Amino acid sequence: MSISATTPAESSEAQDESTTPPTEQIILEAELHLAKQELSSQQNTIQYQKTHHSVSMMTSEVIRIETGLPTKEIFTIVVDYVAKYRDSISYYCGWKVESITFEDQIFIALMKLRQNYTNLHLAQLFSCSVGTISNIVITFGHVFNRLLFDDLMRAISSRNKNKLCSPSSFSEFSSCRIIIDCTDIEVATPSLMSQQNFTYSSHRGMNLFKVLTGLAPNGVLTYICDLYPGSISDKEIVQQSGLLNHFVPGDLILADKGFLIQDIVPRGVSVNIPPFLEHGKFTESEAKLTKSIARCCIHVERANARLKDFKILRFVPPYLRSHMNKVFQLCGAIVNLQFPLIKEGCAGTDYD
Repeated sequence: MSISATTPAESSEAQDESTTPPTEQIILEAELHLAKQELSSQQNTIQYQKTHHSVSMMTSEVIRIETGLPTKEIFTIVVDYVAKYRDSISYYCGWKVESITFEDQIFIALMKLRQNYTNLHLAQLFSCSVGTISNIVITFGHVFNRLLFDDLMRAISSRNKNKLCSPSSFSEFSSCRIIIDCTDIEVATPSLMSQQNFTYSSHRGMNLFKVLTGLAPNGVLTYICDLYPGSISDKEIVQQSGLLNHFVPGDLILADKGFLIQDIVPRGVSVNIPPFLEHGKFTESEAKLTKSIARCCIHVERANARLKDFKILRFVPPYLRSHMNKVFQLCGAIVNLQFPLIKEGCAGTDYD
């Protein structure tokens, strides 16, 4: 017969274990489980940062190239501003994106506008599905439009406000309210013949959307209308867009020669365009006026050139047609977040 001997210490441990309350054991196990979950989450975060394309690791130069925003600090300001409304954001596809940080979701949407990367390319960069990218891009496209365009760009600045920050090049046009110009976007040829004729521009020889933009004397875009078909004239866009509803007697509009709109502006509102050449030569006063107007109008042309830097505006495929009003307006709002077209307080000297 074999007898197993038990030491006093072993006997005491067995007794302590057998007397541990069941409730305390459950609590300890739950705490252990939570600790393991926290450790796993931290490991996943570290792995995400190592393997994913994330804005947190980007320099200001990369952010400028990828989004059009001039610095990382400006990008952070945009993120903080949008984050204030985070709880009210309803995702387009009906499900919230949680696999990608909120900051990176904003980065993705801005990259789509600036570089027009395919959704598949963005999905590979951020290790997610194409559906997730589509959900992010459409959702934040609408969010940005509401916050950056509807909230900030629906009012044209007054004459008095313009006078406070007008550069010296506008000294001859102190009552200038806005400088206007039209730009265009090439659009995929519509399948219906009637729509082809509607969007076809005989001047450019292609199917286009046209849009009217307006710039304050200080170089800020203050007006962007909805897109119009390429067959419409500049004068018709001004008349149909509702731009003229913003003006009061005493206001001045600057434009190029294509805007023969003096007969449709409200009473008391004047329009300055360069004089037309008569008798084969400009008079001295006409030449001086042409130069003065051109020196002011060049800024709205430069603003339109900045808009064209957003690759999503270079060509409109069929699936984007219904979204292009908001897309164009949003790109204009982002242009206003870039370095100013006109350097304030330096006699109208401009820089890019």
